[in-house]
Amino acid sequence: MKGKKILIGITGSIAAYKIPLLVRILIKSGAEVKIVMTPSAATFVSPLVLSTLSKNEVVIEMANQHTWANHVMLGRWADVMLIAPASSNTIAKMAHGLCDNILLAVYLSATCAVFIAPAMDEDMWHHASLQNNLNLLNTYGNQIIAAQHGELASGLTGMGRMAEPEEIAERLKQFLLDQTQDVNTSAQEKKEPRLAHKKALVTAGPTYEYIDPVRFIGNISSGKMGIAIAEALADEGCEVTLVLGPSSLSTQHAHIKVIPVMSAQQMYEACVNCFHQMDIAVMAAAVADYTPATVSEIKTKKSSELLTLQFIKTKDILKHLGENKASHQTLIGFALESDNEKNYALKKLKEKNADAIVLNSLKDTGAGFMHDTNKITIFDKSGNETEYALKSKTAVAKDIVQKIIDLQS
Repeated sequence: MKGKKILIGITGSIAAYKIPLLVRILIKSGAEVKIVMTPSAATFVSPLVLSTLSKNEVVIEMANQHTWANHVMLGRWADVMLIAPASSNTIAKMAHGLCDNILLAVYLSATCAVFIAPAMDEDMWHHASLQNNLNLLNTYGNQIIAAQHGELASGLTGMGRMAEPEEIAERLKQFLLDQTQDVNTSAQEKKEPRLAHKKALVTAGPTYEYIDPVRFIGNISSGKMGIAIAEALADEGCEVTLVLGPSSLSTQHAHIKVIPVMSAQQMYEACVNCFHQMDIAVMAAAVADYTPATVSEIKTKKSSELLTLQFIKTKDILKHLGENKASHQTLIGFALESDNEKNYALKKLKEKNADAIVLNSLKDTGAGFMHDTNKITIFDKSGNETEYALKSKTAVAKDIVQKIIDLQS
């Protein structure tokens, strides 16, 4: 990131205490950092500390005595703007074009890419209005660095924790690297897409297995990895069908058709119905292994201290596709493990008749669910084992697509 200009906007959230570490990481990477804060943010983190670390004056007010803070020039100065932590209040104002402080004025004037790292308590994170505002910001072209599951300021454990500084820095680094590569590659030098005329099936996100009309069994998969793979395949010329479980994320890629599903059975049916048309299939979704044996038609009432539920196995999508795979088709599975990772991955590779298995380990910091980064190892049917460093999920998706291209050659 040497020579890159990064503008950080800090809002009033306890997660602001992480920003000095982020500034140090970015400065050590060679970036130039400037900071703008809302007045309330100054109660959570010292402007003096931030000014000292960034070696630039921190802007908090629109005007300082007789000097006007030129928000237009700040917005034009940066190669990328990051708003972190982004509170629910600021997110709402950004989504609806309100402008009552210097941070919002800079955001509305910014001509660069904008990344947003939300931070709030779990109930605020799940509120429909907050999710709608994030979706609005996403449609404006902003990039959301999803909040994570973890310990919160309230003492609870749940969704809403801001991504860690290391992950945010990696996300910015990858974006700036991709941007530089795009600039350096002229239109004449660009090659034809390597997967032109190919069709690909990708699954992403969790599945929800309902117990009654309002309760379900699910997991915290965001769908980010699967969506990134779908977009990377589409960028290489594929016509992609994305079977997406319940997720707050989406894709606007012109060459991706999204089939929204809720349950494991619905995902199974969607995949089986179109697999025969595909050249490539990547099963990145976190599909439930079990589903309730019966689903109550009415809300289950609290009646006793112990509630017993019976579950039945869901249909194994990867196994079914492997059993019906044609010679020209490439099938990729995923394995998220917490122990004996390699053994389980190799067992899955053989039993499911896949061409490769992408292994995530829960032991790796920054990998797996609710992170913007991932660390993978790919095992293929020829016995190759390739380990990759921690990267943004966008970069990981490109590694996986490169492996698919290698397998098809």
